[in-house]
Amino acid sequence: MRRMATPGCLAVLMAILAAATPVAAREQRAGTAARSHRALRRPLAHGRHAIRHVVWVLMENQDYSSVIGSGDAPYINRLARTYGLATRYSAISHPSLPNYVALTSGGTQGISDDSDPSSHRLGAPSIFGQLPGGASRSLEQGMPSACATGDSGEYAVRHNPEAYYAKLHGECRRSDVPLSGRPDLSARFTFVTPNLVNDMHDGSVGDGNRFLQRFVPELLATQQYRARDTAIFIVWDENAGASGNRVPCIVISPFTHGVSDSRSYSHYSLLRTTEEVLGLPLLGRADSAHSMVGRFGF
Repeated sequence: MRRMATPGCLAVLMAILAAATPVAAREQRAGTAARSHRALRRPLAHGRHAIRHVVWVLMENQDYSSVIGSGDAPYINRLARTYGLATRYSAISHPSLPNYVALTSGGTQGISDDSDPSSHRLGAPSIFGQLPGGASRSLEQGMPSACATGDSGEYAVRHNPEAYYAKLHGECRRSDVPLSGRPDLSARFTFVTPNLVNDMHDGSVGDGNRFLQRFVPELLATQQYRARDTAIFIVWDENAGASGNRVPCIVISPFTHGVSDSRSYSHYSLLRTTEEVLGLPLLGRADSAHSMVGRFGF
């Protein structure tokens, strides 16, 4: 007669079978459960796109309301609607040079005029110095030769901040070059200055609009932008004198779609944002400025 297994025997048998289950299989199930639990807890905002190249295009001397909503700037306004617009962005000072220096070093370095580099040989650290060896590049439209330190035709040295940082002399000769032909965005950071007509300083809002209508598509056609790892900022250095120094700042990236951001930003915010996405230490007052990271899709 066949004997029935006792409850004690069944318990022993189940323990043996459990021990025989492959350890790897149990660990795999536990790992899957843990990952699922973490995924449920992870905020969606943490999933940001990687930006490896940043481009600034510096325009000149226009109030926010002279550009945004202007019938003379249809292409610029289309960019603002299609990509992103910071609606409360302010410059730092007047005239031009202190703004360019603040943008690139985190402070005006005591400058309150537009004198050339012979009067302002800056020893302060800059974003150019943070990215040596071709990792940064300045593209200056109309500049007669690399790192030119004097005005020439429609080229104004006060709009070329890299030429002011004394420690960058050798680097400046290699990386601060005339803008000609198709723009080279292979550097991690690219600073673009149109000439005095195209940046709206001596030209009109319409002149600047026509320049950007030609130039921005060239930026969008580059290998770097098509690789979906490039952000482009079009910003004005200062306004025409209205209170608050409010200026337009347009943000273009493959991940920026119809964003209108009313947070308060400044040139220090742009420096901070660029340093953050490129993994650089924050310079000067960039440390306390509002960041744009996470607000425009990256």
